[in-house]
Amino acid sequence: MGVATRRVTDVATCFTDTALLVVGRTTKLGWDMLHHLEIWVDDITISTASLGWLLTRLGYRVQSQWADGISYQYENHYIVLESGPDVRHEPHERRAPGMNHIAFALSSTQQVEEVAAEASKHGFTLMFKERHPYAGGPDHYAAYLEDIAGFEVELVAVTASGSK
Repeated sequence: MGVATRRVTDVATCFTDTALLVVGRTTKLGWDMLHHLEIWVDDITISTASLGWLLTRLGYRVQSQWADGISYQYENHYIVLESGPDVRHEPHERRAPGMNHIAFALSSTQQVEEVAAEASKHGFTLMFKERHPYAGGPDHYAAYLEDIAGFEVELVAVTASGSK
């Protein structure tokens, strides 16, 4: 599958105070490709305290909230955390078939470290500590975090010269 690209100057305009969202920004179709992402969670309270905190820290805002869920809006897409009656209440296993993790691009290595440090106060632990921050390879600066429910999030440093 081919990947469309844009000049770095175009991508840089996607930076917010904390995060660069790369989802859908480089499509040939002219609009954002991702409409929404729905993540079913075992415990909405626990997931809101960890994943919900992270989403708001990265610039998402609460779009709507109901008894079994909450949605977070960022520009033209949103992410839902839901624990409704159809959710099987069992531990999340990122190595099972399905989504392994979600990755967010941050504007610097400093921001990766700041957000990762803050995340430890919100139910996340640093994965692959012995290889941090290059667990993804020597040219990939990232923090891999796991919340107490077992959901993995990757924070990637993307610089003006490209993703590193």
